[in-house]
Order: sequence, then C-alpha cells, then structure tokens
Amino acid sequence: MTQASTVNNNKADAKKVLVYGTGFAGQGHAAAFRDAGAEVVGIVGRTEKVVEEVAAKLDIPYFGTNWQLALEVCKPDIVAIATPGGAHVEPIKDAIQFGCHVFCDKPLTESGESAVEIYRLAQKRGVKTAFASSFRYMPNIIHAKQLVEQGAIGEPLEVECISHFNLDRYIPFGWSHEQAAGGGRLNNNFTHLLSIVTSVVGENILSICGEVRNDMPKAPVVSGVHNFTERRNFIPKDIDDPNLEWRDCDVEWSYTVMAQVESRIETANPVSVLFKHGGLVPRFNDDHIVFHGSKGSIYIKGHYGGGPLYLWDGAQWQEQTLPAEISALLPDIDDDTQRSWTHLARLLVNDISGNGDEAYQTFEDGCRYQQIIDLIRKNDRWVDVRKLLD
Repeated sequence: MTQASTVNNNKADAKKVLVYGTGFAGQGHAAAFRDAGAEVVGIVGRTEKVVEEVAAKLDIPYFGTNWQLALEVCKPDIVAIATPGGAHVEPIKDAIQFGCHVFCDKPLTESGESAVEIYRLAQKRGVKTAFASSFRYMPNIIHAKQLVEQGAIGEPLEVECISHFNLDRYIPFGWSHEQAAGGGRLNNNFTHLLSIVTSVVGENILSICGEVRNDMPKAPVVSGVHNFTERRNFIPKDIDDPNLEWRDCDVEWSYTVMAQVESRIETANPVSVLFKHGGLVPRFNDDHIVFHGSKGSIYIKGHYGGGPLYLWDGAQWQEQTLPAEISALLPDIDDDTQRSWTHLARLLVNDISGNGDEAYQTFEDGCRYQQIIDLIRKNDRWVDVRKLLD
C-alpha cells in the first residue's frame, strides 16, 4: 500500500463538503473530512432541533432539513452520506445530478437493484465515489496484507472470520431491524469483513453461498433514540409491560457464508473463506480473523482485526510488531472507526484534487456487495438429502 498524499491545508483550495446525517456516522464523517483538509460547509438532518444542535456543536455554518435546498445553497464538491442504508438512494441521486462526488457509508443501499441504479448513474455522470466499508484500513489488516504479499504464509489457502456480538435482544426497534431501512447483520457487519478479506488476499470475489437466521422476530418500540451507539440506553426496564408496543423484525441477526476469492498470486487456487457471525449469541473464545497458507498462518484477534497479530511459522505462533510505516501511513487517531473514515476521506479528497496514488473502494464494490447480500438472503442453496437412499 502506497503512502497517502499530503493533506491540503490551504482553505482557499479546500474541497467543500455537505454531510447528510446527524448521528454517530454524520458527525464522524464531518470530522474525517476536516482532518482530510476539506471544508465542511453544511449538514442536513431530518429533525430541525437536532441538526441545529449538531451544527452548533461541530461549528458547521449551514444546517437544515431540506437536502435539495442544501445542495443549491452550499454547492458542495463532495457529499458525505451518513444516514441508515435505506435512506441513501434519493439523496445520492440528487447529489450526483448536482455533479457532486459521493462518500457513502455501508451499506450502499437497501437492495442490489437500487445499488445498481446509483452505481450506473455515478458512472454516467462521471463523479468519483467512495464506499466506506472501511475497516480494511485497520493497521493489522494492512500488516496482514503486506505479510501475504511478502510470501510469509506461502500460497493463501483459506480464511475464517468468526465473531459473536451478544447484542441485547431488546434493543429498541429502529433501522437496524428492517431490510427496507438498510438493517441486518449482512449490511452492517459482513460488508466490513468481506472488504477486509478481499483487501488481504484479492479483490475478485468468484462465488458465494450462505444462510441467514432471524433470532429477533420482534423488538420493543421506544421513542427518543437518535444516536445508534446509544440505543442500549433506551431498552425498556420492564419487558413484560402489557402496554409496551412491539414491531416485527425482518432481518438476519446471524449468518454463515462461504466464499471463493481469487488469490493475487497468479498460479494459486481460489481462496476458501468462511464468515460465521452470531449477532445475539455470546463468545467463549476471542473473535478473530485467520489467514491460512501453504507455509504458515496469520491470526488477528478481534472481529475487525483490532489485534494483536500473530504469525505461525510452522512451529509456533509469534506476536508481530506493527511496522512503523503503517502507523505513519494512517491518521493519528485512537478510535478505529474514526481513523478508518478519515483515511478513506483523505484518499477521496486527494484523488479529486489530482494527487491520488492509492486505490480505494467505490460504488462498484458497494454495488457488488449489495447484490451478494441479496443472494445470501434468498437462502436457496440447500440440497435436500433426506431421500438419497430412496
């Protein structure tokens, strides 16, 4: 991975950014683009009081609830889309028609069909796009990629991504419970893991199959939840309250997916990948990502590769020190999510400014991911073996 270009701190030449979304991601995107040398000129949200408070908190000059008006007034070079996935399509279409470049959080949209639509529209309009399944920029993931490229594990053979989140079954009903709103663990967990795996072993996904399970058929309805990260604070104290309202959930909370990914090593066989995620079940041992090869293996602790990283040399596991050049490449930010957003924002700003020297994920990747998620959710790859001896 090459060094990112120097951040432009000349405000006169700074790219103007308009943010859509006022929650955790919206505020994170605003910080990311400021760190990338851009000027955040406006922010839009659905609730007037909330967007006004966030704009004041972040010192953003323009705020409002009308997206099209904000595009006209702010005339941004870039828009950052930070709402839930089900609310992405129309604001992205509006922004593309205005000629804006687009930075969009995962998932790209709520379905493969709508993802294809905005991908084609961006292609036609000639705007640049960035797709933020951005945990591929975790330091230990970049280190794993380097080790594989250096031949540390030989020919990559298989990958396993294992995670158990033990989410509370009574988190209040919201966008994460609805397919139409961009919810589900495939949209909001699998997208990161697929990006991580392809960044390390090869970007070309060859084949895929999987199954999903909905372990949370209903969720309580509670008002006041605005920030996704604070939803646990709104869990009802009395789940058995007869006056409590409940709504049906139609998304998966657990999934098992198998994939074949083309290896970057030209003569190698496809790499076998297992993704196993239980959103509502507890972990016993550590969540982890492992890359096995013909000569060794890489083990990274943590569901998104937080670390530490260990290398198996055929005889023992040895913890590896993160190379200094990786730390120098990435923004000096402790929070993994914020650091990853900021790095991707820098890549997009540099590319738009004509200084880009590193590839990054675009709407093409987000569109492909959404189509894959649709296929997995169809859950139609089972073969009935009950009558094989009949």
